[in-house]
Amino acid sequence: MAKANQPSEDLSETAEKTVDQNMEKARGAMDNYFGFLQNIWGRNDLTEQMKTYTEQNISASTEYIHKLSQAKSFPEVFQIQTEFMQTQMNRFVEQARSLGETYSKASTDATKPLRMST
Repeated sequence: MAKANQPSEDLSETAEKTVDQNMEKARGAMDNYFGFLQNIWGRNDLTEQMKTYTEQNISASTEYIHKLSQAKSFPEVFQIQTEFMQTQMNRFVEQARSLGETYSKASTDATKPLRMST
């Protein structure tokens, strides 16, 4: 019986390694991207917040893929998918609100010298 499950386990292990490698590549690309943004805009609250949210979203995706790879039935896959989508939608709404507030504050701060001189 153990041999019957082995191809499935090997495939799951290979898929998990591939996902881990791809996530590391995504993190490297993210670090390069935010390094580029910080060179242009400087290190500020907005770029730091964007980087933090991106890291959180990559981690959530990694956890989701891991849970999905452990699913034993279609209903379990469906439940994992539904929970992930609900969590991500709530997270997206909160992140968009927070980024909007940070952007608004940054733009207000950036225009203070202009408003004071008129």
